[in-house]
Amino acid sequence: MWFKNLQIYRLPAPWAITLTELDDQLARRRFLPCGSQEAESRGWIAPLGGDGPLVHSIGGQWLIALGIEQRLLPASVVRQVADERAEEIAAQQGYKLGRKQMKDLREAVQQELMPRAFTRRRKMYAWIDPEGGWLGIDAPSQTRAEDLLEVLRQTLDTLPLALVRTERSPVAAMADWLAGGEAPGNFTIDQDCELRSVADEKAAVRYVRHALDGDDVRAHLVGGKLPTRLALTFDDRVSFVLTEKTEIKRLDFLDVVKEQIDDKETDAQALFDAGFALMTGELRLLLPALVEVLGGELKAAVDTPATGMAAAAGDPPF
Repeated sequence: MWFKNLQIYRLPAPWAITLTELDDQLARRRFLPCGSQEAESRGWIAPLGGDGPLVHSIGGQWLIALGIEQRLLPASVVRQVADERAEEIAAQQGYKLGRKQMKDLREAVQQELMPRAFTRRRKMYAWIDPEGGWLGIDAPSQTRAEDLLEVLRQTLDTLPLALVRTERSPVAAMADWLAGGEAPGNFTIDQDCELRSVADEKAAVRYVRHALDGDDVRAHLVGGKLPTRLALTFDDRVSFVLTEKTEIKRLDFLDVVKEQIDDKETDAQALFDAGFALMTGELRLLLPALVEVLGGELKAAVDTPATGMAAAAGDPPF
């Protein structure tokens, strides 16, 4: 159990809900397969599969999972079948169907084909640290994370979720680190970076597996380009890419962490639990340290939609 990306949000620390209460509330919306006329179905599933608890707890860290099923019925298929039938009807009645008739026909075709459409299932995981007040979703973007957050809001009695706000914006902080050639604290700069022009959003420079302490990088900064992505490593244990939205992408727990798992262990659940325990242990160190090097956390008002990250950006880039 290793997350690949992390969209981070704030909960009260500690969050005043018990494990049993959370499990009971999630049970109100257990996952059910799509009905015959449903294009999509979303609901909570047991993280370990089967009929297990909807909240998996290891060492006070919680894991929940959202199941999503979608029917694959492309609009092009509906349109093609409807057009073929429209031609048959036109030949019989001697004139083409009007706009409203075509709309009704497409809707009828969609209802007819929907039960026969193939379905695709996927799952999304979210980690909850109730004591530390963190909610992390394994999703590549805030838009994708919203798929889970929307259902979570609809399911729970209350969800006191807040955006992560820091004194310095990630863009300003990353520019400072690149200009100075090093990151603060236990962070080190790796070899991937993206710089974008403030004046022209389409102008961008990307470095991949390239040293970032050269004069060329500083010249881009002086010329008005600012970092929107920067690869970092924390404490020689976790590598990731930090974005301008405080997203954590390409999250990778290094061998020094993964080697703590007994390589002779064969039980699937034991391996799952060991990975989750190690991952959350590292994240509980990484996130506060990241907030600290971004100038500390601002007191954030609870943001019910929580559709994106926000950060202070009043300080100069470097």
